[in-house]
Amino acid sequence: MLIWFCLLYGRQEFPYDASVTHAENDLRQPLDARQVAALIFALTFPTLTTGVYFILLSGHPSMGAVYAAAKILQFAFPVAWVAIYERQAIRLAPPRRAGMGEGLALGAVVLAAILALYYGYFKTSSVLSGAGAEVAEKMRGFGVDSAVKFLALACFISLFHSLLEEYYWRWFVFGRLKRFMPLGVAVVLSSLGFMAHHVLVVGQFLGGYGPSTWFFSSCVAAGGALWAWLYHRARTLYGPWFSHLLVDAGLMWVGYDLWRTAVGA
Repeated sequence: MLIWFCLLYGRQEFPYDASVTHAENDLRQPLDARQVAALIFALTFPTLTTGVYFILLSGHPSMGAVYAAAKILQFAFPVAWVAIYERQAIRLAPPRRAGMGEGLALGAVVLAAILALYYGYFKTSSVLSGAGAEVAEKMRGFGVDSAVKFLALACFISLFHSLLEEYYWRWFVFGRLKRFMPLGVAVVLSSLGFMAHHVLVVGQFLGGYGPSTWFFSSCVAAGGALWAWLYHRARTLYGPWFSHLLVDAGLMWVGYDLWRTAVGA
């Protein structure tokens, strides 16, 4: 419940005030070994666990359980770090509309582009020739064997997992990186960390790590950078979350179309 309220209402700092706003953009805050270790862990843990459940355990009955355990650990880490190391109380700021319009507009544009490119070119191209079978294998690992289950998973990914990722990558990772380094560097580093585990996912669906995988993964990094900029500008997760939600909804629809074609649903 604490994570949920933090995602919806939590602002960048605890508490959020003018003095913190001034300090977050300079390099006066010391970076000790524990903070370095926490940031390295936060940047790399999602990629390491994706390699385990999405590649090593692909299609295995334990895939879903390992995925759930990895996600629980990942999304619990920021709250534990704030409570134990930073010794800060999470102040729940009231919801604000700042950034919502930009986030919705960005998400709608990307959603439209995803569907237009998929139905206009990629669906019948050789790029996705093996993607349907790969999607079907991953879904077996998650216990998805019907359209209802797939759509339920798609709703979870689009609505809730996108929110959790914004909380993790923008609020925690990006928010802490920019305490210790210039804003641009924090945007780039957090976006590359956000991209890294997607490289493994995209590579699995496209059958390797060729130019197409790196192109689509670069698009993920660009999206992460835009969401970080929007979060920095608006000081709330609503805009990035709504944008992320729409993008994930488009991707899940593409995945559903590939899956139902592969399994004949």
